[in-house]
Amino acid sequence: MNTATCITLDPVRIGIVSISDRASSGVYQDQGLPALQDWLTRALQNPLAFESRLIPDELALISATLIDLVDAGCSLVLTTGGTGPALRDVTPEATLAVGHKEMPGFGEQMRQISLRFVPTAILSRQVAVIRGQCLIINLPGQPKAIAETLEGLRNTTGEQVVNGIFSAVPYCIDLIGGPYLQTVDSVCKAFRPKSAIRAFTSQPAG
Repeated sequence: MNTATCITLDPVRIGIVSISDRASSGVYQDQGLPALQDWLTRALQNPLAFESRLIPDELALISATLIDLVDAGCSLVLTTGGTGPALRDVTPEATLAVGHKEMPGFGEQMRQISLRFVPTAILSRQVAVIRGQCLIINLPGQPKAIAETLEGLRNTTGEQVVNGIFSAVPYCIDLIGGPYLQTVDSVCKAFRPKSAIRAFTSQPAG
């Protein structure tokens, strides 16, 4: 008999939202949604279902989109774009308007990571909130910055020197009653207290 084990992981529905007037109107091709989906697919072992949205920088539309994604069963919603100081940048305001709890640590850590590369990172206004049983996080607009803030920074030998924000996401979702997210450690290792690490039910395969 084959003694290999089968591990069942929770399916996860994730909302990804790219917010840009020009990309949504076809002026240039959106890069945010492919960057988000690619990173999440590499970072998570769970079966994933994505709800993708490309929308302009309209406060009411952003808020309505976030509410719709939470109502559709998303446990995590990641947005990209619209977090700077420009007049049309209203993603943080739209996000705060729909949140039940603010999670300021996510924005603080993203700015700390980005400040290692550019001094203008201090102008970023990313926020994170909890709505019901969903965590909503605003990310930077550039694919490179998205990966850096999610994954963290490593030195030349591959050792983690700065934790990315995603290392805290699975435990946060645990705490609000969402599915158990299992990460790919080589991409981003989730941190949980020992008492919160799930022992998966397994059984002989075949």
